[in-house]
Amino acid sequence: MQYDRSGTDRRQRTRNTIYRHIYNARGFCSRQSLARELDLSLPTVYQNLSELMAAGLVQDSGEQQYTGGRKASGLSIVPDARIAAGISVSEHHLRLVAADLMLNEIAYQKVENTPIVRFADMGGLLSDALERFLDQFCIDRDRLLGVGIALPAVMSPDSRFITAAPTLNLKDTSLEGLTSSIPYPAYVENDATSGGHAESFTRKDNRNMAYLSLENGVGGAILLGGMPYVGDNRRSGEFGHICVEPGGLRCTCGAQGCLEAYCSPRRIRKTFGVSLEEFFSRMEQHGAGYAEYENLWDNMLRHLAIGINNIHMALDCDVVLGGTLSEFLPPYLPRLKEYVAETNSFTDAGFLYLSTLRRHTVPLGVALHFIVEFLERPAGSF
Repeated sequence: MQYDRSGTDRRQRTRNTIYRHIYNARGFCSRQSLARELDLSLPTVYQNLSELMAAGLVQDSGEQQYTGGRKASGLSIVPDARIAAGISVSEHHLRLVAADLMLNEIAYQKVENTPIVRFADMGGLLSDALERFLDQFCIDRDRLLGVGIALPAVMSPDSRFITAAPTLNLKDTSLEGLTSSIPYPAYVENDATSGGHAESFTRKDNRNMAYLSLENGVGGAILLGGMPYVGDNRRSGEFGHICVEPGGLRCTCGAQGCLEAYCSPRRIRKTFGVSLEEFFSRMEQHGAGYAEYENLWDNMLRHLAIGINNIHMALDCDVVLGGTLSEFLPPYLPRLKEYVAETNSFTDAGFLYLSTLRRHTVPLGVALHFIVEFLERPAGSF
């Protein structure tokens, strides 16, 4: 007897369609609404839901809604049926996060890190930090989809080499061995691209967007209709190296006047030797060094406005600010918008937004790779 592969594939696609519909549902979702909106028979819906529930992927939500007759029971996915992990790498620390299928943060840890002398040592360091993180927060490895690693680096189109990573002092470096010590599926991506992916995912409106990541290294991502635009050489969105002050401060890339040189959190630490938390605490309290702090911060905001305006003039879309510095921006957003409006001859700053995530956007974004991959695979392989 010949195996009916086409019938199996069709059933898997139906199961996946039902799961994705429940996952993306913004309102009440019931068996009846699934049948109606997906044009499926109720027996087909019941059979597939039975299998999804047996796999621990779907559950009754506890909601009920009158439909003119009996009450209809609601459905939802089981968010922590699978877990994805993300690691954001910088020159001084690692940020590790675990997220459920809805990108809700389950666990977070920041690990101080001595600068890597040899890149070959980084793979072992990441593996050790990851295993300690999973143990400390009792993450079930059987539910772990994979581990994303976000680097502040421009990578080759085939993802095999780091073309340049100024903040890590790396150039033309092979990524071979980075993930070999990690016993789970692994994925490596640029940090700003990861942040932009997470922001687009949480916005769910598929609007065109330029994401500006204000980490130690300033970068970005361009998303067109919710899809990333990476450019011909995978170098799109390198907003940190837009020139905002010709002949100005020296950047880590070697050039002068880059946006990164003026608006990276590193500038604050290098100038005053304090953390971002301490810097903004003194700003709010008008504490010691307030005048010097305010002068530097105002200078950063003015240069940031120039960079934002240049991005918007080139791309004509929303500009979203994310990364560690964006956590401290809400009180200063009106001033920043005022500066942006002053430099723009065609519009006000209504296109400028802060990230909906802000905290831990980069490690969440690189973990998101495995969540999306899970949602797109045939449901029969769950």
